[in-house]
Amino acid sequence: MKIIMLGAPGAGKGTQAKLIADKYSVPHISTGDIFRANIKEGTELGKKAKEYMDKGALVPDELTCDLVMDRISQDDCVNGFVLDGFPRTIPQAESLSAALEKEGKSMDFAIDIEVPDENIINRMGGRRACKGCGATYHIVNIPPKKEGICDRCGEELVLRDDDKPETVKNRLSVYHDQTQPLIDYYNKKNILHEVDGTMEMNDVFNAITAILGA
Repeated sequence: MKIIMLGAPGAGKGTQAKLIADKYSVPHISTGDIFRANIKEGTELGKKAKEYMDKGALVPDELTCDLVMDRISQDDCVNGFVLDGFPRTIPQAESLSAALEKEGKSMDFAIDIEVPDENIINRMGGRRACKGCGATYHIVNIPPKKEGICDRCGEELVLRDDDKPETVKNRLSVYHDQTQPLIDYYNKKNILHEVDGTMEMNDVFNAITAILGA
């Protein structure tokens, strides 16, 4: 079961991707996590990715494609995977399709989580990330036990630059310009399914599993 999660930044596709991965026992592959790990380790890729992420811009295709292709060729992806944050552009989608076709494979589902921009700006403004382990919280929906402190490691929680309102607006603009065409791309491949992302988290998940065939 090979699944692509689509939706604007903050639509909740990462949360849903993790739930899907757990239920169907396939890896959750998030380019965001890979980039953040590289940023924390100070790698050359991480430094380049950070320049773009801090501005709310997309990381260029050449920094992501090879990384993802290598990841989905690993043994734990033999029964499928959930892609979260990739592809983000038509060239990335075409690269992914071409790489899979070489192995006689193709994506099975593209799940688009639909949430209005206004909801996303409010939602992401409440997100907090741990400076230590990277765990994420929300001051309303998933608050830490102690305000401003990570439950997991005790480090400080911060509002990431890419979650600030001005950056979120820019990210949404970039999304609509560059990523929205993916919806048309996967619709033409007859694997696109849209889900209302304004519902409660469990209701969104139930809608997705009904599509996947729970």
